[in-house]
Amino acid sequence: MLSSIPEAAVSYGFVIDGLGAHSSRTIMLKELGLLLAACPPATGVEGYSSAILNENVLLKPTDATRKESFRRLREMYGLDPNLLVFRALRDLWYQNQKTQPLLALLCAASRDPILRATAGAVLDAPLGSIVTPQMISKSIDDQFPGRLNATTLASIGRNTASSWTQTGHLQGRSKKVRSGVQSYPTSVAYALLLGHLCGVRGEALFHTIWTYLLDVPVHTLREHAILTSQQGWLEYRHAGDVTEITFHHFLGEEPYERDRWSATGL
Repeated sequence: MLSSIPEAAVSYGFVIDGLGAHSSRTIMLKELGLLLAACPPATGVEGYSSAILNENVLLKPTDATRKESFRRLREMYGLDPNLLVFRALRDLWYQNQKTQPLLALLCAASRDPILRATAGAVLDAPLGSIVTPQMISKSIDDQFPGRLNATTLASIGRNTASSWTQTGHLQGRSKKVRSGVQSYPTSVAYALLLGHLCGVRGEALFHTIWTYLLDVPVHTLREHAILTSQQGWLEYRHAGDVTEITFHHFLGEEPYERDRWSATGL
């Protein structure tokens, strides 16, 4: 799954290599929500930095924690409207509050190789089964043998387990239980866009790591693709054995030109 991201996708904001933010942080869903709520859609990197460091919109107690929070949020999400993976996240964020955890997961996974690498340990576990941080750590060690020491692996296991709990794929505090999640058309639109940016086309867009993260069957993905096409987020056409999906909204114009900020129920 790591190899599915081509070098050309880096210009859109994808990150192929590196340790990622999960060595010391979780997906930071609450902080991301506070930040996006405090800043207008077209805010740039400096604006997000000022909101965190000077205005303390994340309510952090010290300068050091504010700086670290900004560094990790930028590492995880980009916080740059010039990066399409973040711009699309921002464009979709307020369409339905319930889909925000999945949108955050998709964006973070596009930028954090370690988070991507933990997907199988969580998503391949049967519903109702126990998923421990140790199981996640072992999965990382198997994929990156000898690269990370035991302390770092343990930290990543705990942090990613917390992230998967924030997204709803796991439930529980001390004991993490595999749980199903509900996807929505806007999260499907974002997942399909990420696949497109990685060079995937047609029917194969329903079978990428990004749609895998949504944890729903293919027929649900198709149904949601039709619904989100009706809302103008993408164009979905299917006839016989031919599937065509295009993204004029995201790729053909500035996303903030349309009034997309009222809730649509998607």
